[in-house]
Amino acid sequence: MLMKFKTTLLVWMLGFMGIYLVSCVPQRKYEEAVKRADACEAEIKTLRDSARKVFDANAELKNQVAFHKKATDALSRDTGILGASYRQMRQQYDHINRLNEDIMRKLALLENQSKNEASSYSQQLEATRLELQKKEEELKRLERDLKALEAELNQKKLDLAAREARIKELEDLIAKQSNMIKDIKDKLNVALNSFKDRGLTVVEKDGLIYVSMEAKLLFASGSYSLENGAKEILIQLAKVLESQNDIDIIVEGHTDTDKLNSTTVPRDNWELSVLRATSVVKFMLANSKMDPKRISAAGRGEFIPVDPNDKAKNRRIEVIILPKMAELFKILDEAKK
Repeated sequence: MLMKFKTTLLVWMLGFMGIYLVSCVPQRKYEEAVKRADACEAEIKTLRDSARKVFDANAELKNQVAFHKKATDALSRDTGILGASYRQMRQQYDHINRLNEDIMRKLALLENQSKNEASSYSQQLEATRLELQKKEEELKRLERDLKALEAELNQKKLDLAAREARIKELEDLIAKQSNMIKDIKDKLNVALNSFKDRGLTVVEKDGLIYVSMEAKLLFASGSYSLENGAKEILIQLAKVLESQNDIDIIVEGHTDTDKLNSTTVPRDNWELSVLRATSVVKFMLANSKMDPKRISAAGRGEFIPVDPNDKAKNRRIEVIILPKMAELFKILDEAKK
């Protein structure tokens, strides 16, 4: 608007100067020029008034322009500051955006890697689960086996305790029998002591007592009839044994190696050994309270010599005293079960 006013004023002044320059023209033209000059003057006055108003308005506008320029400068400074801040923020934004893009790429890589790792972990987890399941099944089997072994062990402990009890019972029985055998041997040694220097011996061997009597103490040569001197020996022997209820007695007859061939009894060494053992058994039973069930007679002939170089020692009667074995065998059988 200000530029338009300046242009109008400049045109008017140029026209006025043109009129002034041609004032030397004829009267008519002069008058016309005067009229025009008056009109111009009036117009100039009007224009001056307008110009004054314009100047005033222009001053106001200048003031406003100055104000607005100041405001614009301040705004420009603020804009510059804001622009710098904006540029700085833009740079920061671009940097952050690049960082974000970089982070997103890394996140994508990590996501892919995580997926791969998750797949790997899933496979490992499944393998571990299967292995764990296998171990659990193996553990259950071992627990079953352990329970079975524990049950078997408990049963074996019970069996062992029972066997130990039977062994203790067996040991007690053996000790009892051993003491009994020792007691019987001591009694026999006392009862038969006077005959020991005449071919009689009392020996304990392997838990048995062997009372060995040379045949000359009991029989005449080739005979199975007892001599009178033999009866005293056998009576003393029977008295010791008749009160022993926990023993068995075997009377064995033995001969030497000289052959016996006869048409009458005894016809050979077998018959002679059997008949002599039988004679001893019968006499002992007839002269004591011995139970016949506990004594037996056996002939061994010449086949178990005690001294191949001494025929007199081989011709003998052996009374073998042994503890009753039935109870012992019963305990042994139970221990084997």
